[in-house]
Amino acid sequence: MKQLTILITPEGQWVLPDTPEFYTALGDPNPDYDAIGFAVKNLGFIKLQVIEQSIIEVELHPCHVELAALLAVQQQLLRSEVKLFRIRYLDTEWKSEITSSAEKAITRLSELSTPAHAPPPQGKYLVEPQDLSALMHDDENPLRRLVQKWRTSFGHFDPNLIPFMIQHQLLSRLVIVGIKPRVDDPIFRFIGDGHSTWLDPKHQVSAIGEKIVNLPDKDYGGWAAEFYKNVTRTGQPRYDYVTATIQGGTTPYITRYERLLLPWKTRSEEVLVTLWSKGLYDGSERNSGPAESDSWSAKNLARSS
Repeated sequence: MKQLTILITPEGQWVLPDTPEFYTALGDPNPDYDAIGFAVKNLGFIKLQVIEQSIIEVELHPCHVELAALLAVQQQLLRSEVKLFRIRYLDTEWKSEITSSAEKAITRLSELSTPAHAPPPQGKYLVEPQDLSALMHDDENPLRRLVQKWRTSFGHFDPNLIPFMIQHQLLSRLVIVGIKPRVDDPIFRFIGDGHSTWLDPKHQVSAIGEKIVNLPDKDYGGWAAEFYKNVTRTGQPRYDYVTATIQGGTTPYITRYERLLLPWKTRSEEVLVTLWSKGLYDGSERNSGPAESDSWSAKNLARSS
């Protein structure tokens, strides 16, 4: 039986069994025990096996799983062409479930791992991964053009991106975040005017150059930062529907929005991740907002680029 085994560390890194990278992540260079089983049961590793190119098995101990590891696995399932998925998880004993849907497997993994990774109180944030290929067939969605731009640029950020965003009325809903190797703290580089619905306009200015985790709602900032890190590590886009309760004002701001995260390479070591998001209402607000070219943020970014 042909099978490929990969381990995902709590930080969302992919390592192969019996390699120096795995032993470093394990913290034991010469284990004389079942190192893989120990890592899954006790350290929050997730084991992923592709068996005969026909089934993917995900093995985890949900109470130890970190969000970064969960996101890395979910991203892989969403991209996979395999049509059968088995989830093996430790409760009071090992249990197993099988599904023929990647989306159902992703949802089930979230349900199992929620107690470990959801910020208290539970239920503040809900992520529904969407099929990026379906987006590419939606001619009415402006994000289709943005994904095409990312693909034709081979993921390289260039000065033409900002004029492109302005031309297609995408700039006001844009956020750009920078992540440098060995630092791993997402930093705000740009925040479009359209995000004033949940972020105080004054903070839109002061946040530039600050870490995402330093948002007024630090729970939300820490939660959101993990997605930027995951996209940077995998080099792959994410397309989701998100429901979130954001603190920061006198009353919580409850929102449901569509988001697209794209990683862009630069001439330096820094990776730029673009977030485009828009509230999911009746669709009439798509591309609404102030004129892109008149915004202070467009002018500032144009100068910096």
